[in-house]
Amino acid sequence: MKTPTWLAVVCMAASLPIQAEIFKPIELKDSELASLRGRYVMPGRIVSFGIVMTSVWQNANGSTIGATTTMQVQKTTITPQFYVSTIDHTGTGTSTARGTGNVTGGAGLNNTNGVTQVVRAAGDNNAAYNDVGINVTRGNEASVTPPQGQVLASGSTLTGSNEAGAMSVSSTGGGVQLNIVANNNQGSAMQRLGQGGLMQNTTLLGAGNQVRNLTSLNVVLRDNVPSGAALTGNLDQLKGLRTMGF
Repeated sequence: MKTPTWLAVVCMAASLPIQAEIFKPIELKDSELASLRGRYVMPGRIVSFGIVMTSVWQNANGSTIGATTTMQVQKTTITPQFYVSTIDHTGTGTSTARGTGNVTGGAGLNNTNGVTQVVRAAGDNNAAYNDVGINVTRGNEASVTPPQGQVLASGSTLTGSNEAGAMSVSSTGGGVQLNIVANNNQGSAMQRLGQGGLMQNTTLLGAGNQVRNLTSLNVVLRDNVPSGAALTGNLDQLKGLRTMGF
């Protein structure tokens, strides 16, 4: 009565090496990985990672309001921090007439993923430019530029205003956001990075405005990959970005 049971066990045991051989992991070559969508870089190869975001609004009389925020992570970085520099210039032209345009809708733009670039215009003679650049270079060391501007602490907001309008830069658990609200109902601009996406949104209601939302991601990669403790250190360093929403 027990013979069929033992026979089944023996057959299963004999088949295990064959199944293990069938499901043996196959190592992919670098050339094969390069052809796949969605590539990866080991943390040990990252010498430096930086972000530069700039939002600028210039109205018809030449007055300009805006800000630039930068962040750079290197092997010596303990806590990633954003630094904010304001852009403030008074024009020499005549006063800007109040905008009479009207734009409706767009509530769904707050729920997009990835990179979203939007320009909506209800005025004349305006120019708007949204741009995202990714710069990858190679080297064992990154050129170090001293931080410029004021530190943007987590959860804080920096503000400024002039004849062109009012701007604010905020840092929250969801990332970093730059906002500009132009005077005289000329419109608004917003740029947000975090929560797995990048949003660049401009609404123009008046005339003669020039608006720019620019983001640059800069990466320096090392050719020789470290291992062991050096690799762990790079991983811990990159984890510091999670508290900022990245």
